[in-house]
Amino acid sequence: MSGKNKKPIRADWWSKTLAGCILGWTLALAVAGIFAWAGPGGADAPNKTQFVMWMIAPVWMLVFSLSYLFRSGARALLWLGAANALAYALLFSLRGVPAFS
Repeated sequence: MSGKNKKPIRADWWSKTLAGCILGWTLALAVAGIFAWAGPGGADAPNKTQFVMWMIAPVWMLVFSLSYLFRSGARALLWLGAANALAYALLFSLRGVPAFS
């Protein structure tokens, strides 16, 4: 094997990692919140708190791992940012706009 066949590490791996880490985490929180409010039984369903808490990590890791499939780090930031905006818009519409007082 010659060293010429190796593909170089792409320069945007850090921006994909950053997008998956930060925006993936915030997206996982929003998805868990949507499930908590709109899932079966509503927000007051018994034993739902633990399930919602434990679903954050798998969703986050899924988004984190899929962030490396984007063509560039800028696209990952853009798409995950848009997904976050949509998810939080849905969450706040389900929950009602929080009062800032």
